Amino acid sequence: MTDTITVSGADAETIAVAQEQSRQRPLQHKRRRLGPGKRLRFASVAGPLLILAVWAVASATGILNWRIIPGPWSIVTRGVALWQSGTLGPDIAVSLERAAAGFALGAGSGIILAMVSGLSRIGEAFIDSTVQVKRAIPSLGLIPLFILWLGIGESFKIVIIAIGVFIPIYINLSASLVGIDKRYVELAESLQLSRWDFLRRVVFPGALPGLFVGLRLGVVGSWLSLVVLEQINATSGLGYMMYQATNYGQTDIICVGLVIYGIFGFLSDRGVRLIERRVLSWRRSLSN
Repeated sequence: MTDTITVSGADAETIAVAQEQSRQRPLQHKRRRLGPGKRLRFASVAGPLLILAVWAVASATGILNWRIIPGPWSIVTRGVALWQSGTLGPDIAVSLERAAAGFALGAGSGIILAMVSGLSRIGEAFIDSTVQVKRAIPSLGLIPLFILWLGIGESFKIVIIAIGVFIPIYINLSASLVGIDKRYVELAESLQLSRWDFLRRVVFPGALPGLFVGLRLGVVGSWLSLVVLEQINATSGLGYMMYQATNYGQTDIICVGLVIYGIFGFLSDRGVRLIERRVLSWRRSLSN
């Protein structure tokens, strides 16, 4: 009798364990994530650091000829020397001023015209098609024309930068404004929202992701335009410094300018993304 009770107790325990495991399996299955997973620490600088490491190893082992591309330590040394000599600081300041002025002008114009085009059928008829025609014309291809119109001073450089910034901001924001889900429009109508409340609560929040995509493209585009513009009839700036170095075959100085352009472009993009996370903290997405 005692043996029978012992066996029954063991069986009961085995059954209880099996039932507990069967309960946990669905829970574990439900918790499985299909997204990219948790964000990695220092993910934003992992790629650049890897390239820097490969560059350093290739230079140290002689795979890269120093006459073609100097090692990272040579570029850092030259950059420090240029800074201490007082030539690099003013050039950086001039480049920052040009990029900031062009970005401000282009971003402001892009946001205003996108709102007019995206919120008004009349505005869309007159503005959107004109912008689409401009998209087919490279911004840098307008340089000769704007030199004739505005001269070779700072004005034409800022305008060309602004045009390069304007296009991506306008395209992304206007597409977001007209791409609001129709179900939200019907819901707003059923709630009898006024037009202003509809714009404030539905349209503008829904268009913010597109705006930030445009800003990210625009802020980097301002630096891309600046690289070319500062090598055309300029007397200051990082591009002018690089152009002068080309005449004397100073590869390390050219690389100093390129590295600084890259750093500024990277920091600008990170700044916009930081603001995006703060402003769109209410939005749940795979990037969160």
